[in-house]
Amino acid sequence: MTVTRPARLTGAALCAALALIAAVWILKDLAALGSPADLAWYWAGDHHFLIRGRSTTSLIDPVLLAVYAACAVAALRSRHAGSALAAAGTVTLALRLPGVWAAGSGVLVTALLELALGAALVLTAAVGRRPADAPYEQEPTRPRTGPAVAAGILLALAALFTILWELYWAGELPLEITVDRFTGGRSVVKPALAPPPGWLSAIALGLYGTAAVSCLARARHSRAFGLLAALLLTAGGLGGVARAVRYETLIHLADLTTVDGADVLNSVFELLAGLAVLVLLAGRGAPAAVPGPYPTTGVRPPAPPYPTPPGW
Repeated sequence: MTVTRPARLTGAALCAALALIAAVWILKDLAALGSPADLAWYWAGDHHFLIRGRSTTSLIDPVLLAVYAACAVAALRSRHAGSALAAAGTVTLALRLPGVWAAGSGVLVTALLELALGAALVLTAAVGRRPADAPYEQEPTRPRTGPAVAAGILLALAALFTILWELYWAGELPLEITVDRFTGGRSVVKPALAPPPGWLSAIALGLYGTAAVSCLARARHSRAFGLLAALLLTAGGLGGVARAVRYETLIHLADLTTVDGADVLNSVFELLAGLAVLVLLAGRGAPAAVPGPYPTTGVRPPAPPYPTPPGW
């Protein structure tokens, strides 16, 4: 998606504002916990060592901070950053919506502000589009066939595994807890800014599925959504693998129950698949087709002059 320069500057400013909000909350948690290592382990899911209270942020917050920073740079450098701005705004709206009904005035104000900025990002990407028939306007390149198909398959597998895990937990947990996993009820203990786990799985499923279909179709916007999905997938896998290494469950995989072993293997797959998709989609796109001497849309070339000039 090609956007105008004013839209690019506006999008970069909105991304900078969102990155600033995420950085403020992360620094606040860092000051409260006093150790970057403790905060990193908390993000990874290890909450046993904390005696000074809980963190407000979760693993989603550094991921979003990286997304906003990358989108701001892309908006300043490329006129094809419209898809990245739209993807960042859409994910912001989806992930921050549960904060509207969460407890705490600070979380509510943050959620409302980020929802407004996310909606402004989507609107900027939509309104700031250049006309499709703008003269001399080169469209974004499509990803190459091999990397796009491979990335699409990996993202489709990630979506499938997400569905299977949610079906498993829906069958194992009581109905009330299952509902709380999507709405953030009292039975769910989580950081204040984090979306409920079921809600996060639903957002991840939608993002993985959308990115997979886009990659398999080699759509022009597939790189933006694919890279965003890969970053979320990599972060989730990294957290799970870090926990497995910390508690040595990765090297004692044979001693675990079937469910625990499957959880560790799923984290390894998420980490490796996310990194692979990042590499596959980060390369150059397919070269644009060289236009022929005449249009190929059914228009015939002009007839030779009559009478024919000498030497024609």
